[in-house]
Parts: sequence; C-alpha cells; structure tokens
Amino acid sequence: MKVKIHRLFEYLLETTEAAPEAIVGFSLSQSPVLGDFLADLDPALPLDWNNRDFRGLPELRDHVLAQAGLAGVCTPSDVLITAGAAEANYLTIMQLLQPGDEIVLETPGWPQAEVLAKAIGASIVKVVRRETDGWQLPLDHLRDAVTARTRMIFLSNPNNPTGQVLDRPALEEIVRIADRVGAWLLVDEVYAGLEWKGARAPSVAGLYARGITTGSVSKALGLQGLRTGWLISPDPGLVKDAVILRENSSEIMNIMGEVIAEIALRPDRLAPAMERARHDGAANLARMDAWVTAQPNLSWVRPAAGLIGLGRLPDGIDSDAFARRLLAEPYRTFLLPGSAYDEPQHIRLGVGGGAGVNLDKGLSRLAQALADWPA
Repeated sequence: MKVKIHRLFEYLLETTEAAPEAIVGFSLSQSPVLGDFLADLDPALPLDWNNRDFRGLPELRDHVLAQAGLAGVCTPSDVLITAGAAEANYLTIMQLLQPGDEIVLETPGWPQAEVLAKAIGASIVKVVRRETDGWQLPLDHLRDAVTARTRMIFLSNPNNPTGQVLDRPALEEIVRIADRVGAWLLVDEVYAGLEWKGARAPSVAGLYARGITTGSVSKALGLQGLRTGWLISPDPGLVKDAVILRENSSEIMNIMGEVIAEIALRPDRLAPAMERARHDGAANLARMDAWVTAQPNLSWVRPAAGLIGLGRLPDGIDSDAFARRLLAEPYRTFLLPGSAYDEPQHIRLGVGGGAGVNLDKGLSRLAQALADWPA
C-alpha cells in the first residue's frame, strides 16, 4: 500500500517557506500560549506516557464525552485519545476498509478518506455538494449512492470546507441510510461548536451502533500543536482495533498534549474559550461577508459554521495560478486554492487566526490582486 500525496498537502509543502505577510483562509481559532496553562501544570509531571490507560487519560475522555453531548449516552471506554482527528480518521479507515470495499464520500469534503481509500484499493463513490444548492448534502443522492456494497460513509459535520451543517433530522436520515445496508458511518466533527445559527448537531456515535465520531482540540480551541484528538464509538471491537493499530504507529499519546488538552476541556475553561472563539469568529465572518459582497465577480455561500468557506473566483481565473500570484510580490498573502478540494474555480476563505494573520491587510491585497489580474 502506497499513500499518494493529495493536492491540499502538496500545496502546503510547496509554500511552507514563503513567509507571507498576511493569511486569508486561516482554519483555526487564535492559538493560546503555553503560559496560559502553566498555573495548572505540575512541574513534577513525568514525561512518560500517562501510566494509567492506553486509551488516554480517563478525565480527558470524560471531558470529550461531555463536550460532544454524549455523557450518559456513551462511556469513557468508547473513547480513544489520538494524535489529532487525522489519526482518529486514519485508525478507523485503515482498520475497517479492505481492498475492494466501497466507501461513499462527499465532495467537496475533507480529502483524507479518499487518499487512504485509494491507497487501500477500495472503491470510491462520491456524492456531490453543489454551490447552486448552497453546498448542502443531497440526501437523495446519498441514498442512491449507498448500496449493499457500501462498507463505510465518510462525512464532515460541519462540512470542511464549505461550513454547511447537517442538523439532527438530516443525521437521523443518514443513519437510516447507513443502517439499511449495515455500513459504518464516520463523521469528522472538528468544527463542531462553532455554529453561527442554531444548536450543535448531535454526534453520530450517540445515534448509531456503527456511528463513529472524530474530533480534536485543534480548530475551535486553536490547539493544533498539541496533536490531541479522539474517536468515539459504541463498538468495543472497533475501539480495540484502533488501539492495536495505534500501537504500531504512534504507540502511545503525547503526555503533554493529553494533560494540556484535559485542562483546556475542563468545563470552567472550555465555556469561556468557546465563547471567545465564537465571538471572534462571528466578528471576522461578518467582515469577510461584507468584503466578499463588495467585490465584483467574487461570491460565496456564507458558512453556517466553522471558520472557512469557498469563494468563487471570476470566470477564467484558475485557483492555483491565482494563489501562487497572490503569494508572490507585491501581495505576499497566503490562501489555499480550491483545487485542494477539487474546486479549481474557488479559493478557500477563512476567518480564524486572530490578529497575527493580518486579515484586513490580506483582504486588501486579495482585492488588489483580483483587480490586477489580466482580463
């Protein structure tokens, strides 16, 4: 099995040393600093693994269930702490999919599942979210795509990269679609909690015996560098299989990541952190929406949740060429081309990152680059 690079990661690798002066499209909240946690850290903490449970610190797993609304629905034994949501997705897909199995994916969507499915030799069926439909997931198309051959359905909710949300009735219908053929339903929830209208959708691990929820502290809390995430599943066999595979990859968790994540998810810290993230994200989203509205020939479907969305470029502008031009002098501004999500006529617009990303400067330079683009 050989994992081939996806365009999203390829572009990030190619531009790592570019040193932009502004970023438009930052995908996580402003990151805290280590000093914010020092008062709660024990200087005598051994820098070994947690010495208590291979699934992760018990109190951290309790917090994971609480923030997902699954306390009393799932148990701590249903939770495995992982190196981010990416590892949680990896462990799940690698243990459940075999060559020749069928996986149903959404597009645009988080590309990790497609990359792994191709490497495994699985058959891929895509359900298309269309901009003309507000990027909503067409449940009738999903229903037609899922057959007796379907082993897994992979979705993100809120959707990465469009920011659209599947509510409870939609999720319950998707569960019925999956259950009809006994398919696993894996839902990546890294942006959950950053809904701009309405309540957070329920986590699928609490709705379906083959439901798997993955998430992390990376996006809403800005703690990407901790590399701390989780998978939640009521199926004990799946969780054990994930532990076995992790034993042969990362083996054990990063103790500092576990400890700081546990502090960050304590209720008395989580609530104000999420409130700040929602306040800052909503303010930046309003600025972004006003800016997009003011641009001739640029449009987007405003995200209903999360920190990113897709902006449609004027006709005739390729997203890769435009992103590279924007990164060069005199603009020195980074954004991710829509080709990273199989949408080459779009660019990823984001409202995360705080003051350090210089969003206003980036938007000004982005507007200038659009105006300067050859007709």
